[in-house]
Amino acid sequence: MGFFDSEVVQQEAKQLFEDYQSLIKLGSDYGKFDREGKKIYIDQMENIMERYRIFMKRFELSEDFMAQMTMEQLKTQLNQFGITPQQMFEQMNLTLERMKSELEKQT
Repeated sequence: MGFFDSEVVQQEAKQLFEDYQSLIKLGSDYGKFDREGKKIYIDQMENIMERYRIFMKRFELSEDFMAQMTMEQLKTQLNQFGITPQQMFEQMNLTLERMKSELEKQT
């Protein structure tokens, strides 16, 4: 069975995408959140980034041809912006750390 034929993989990808989209939509009102709301938002975003990192690692470790092609496509797309998948995650983490730091200054 191929990587993408797995019902678990399909469901996980669908849920991850839906959760991410919902959080991004919610994030458009981030400036209106109170301190506790901002903390919750940052925690949820960190959780999604960790889930995404694990999902991508599964692609990377899979021997399935389509999974390998997907990783290569992602690398090619990111390379157009001059970054690697690792740098993408580092940048996301840096952004979340900045958000936390700003939140701490508001105390």
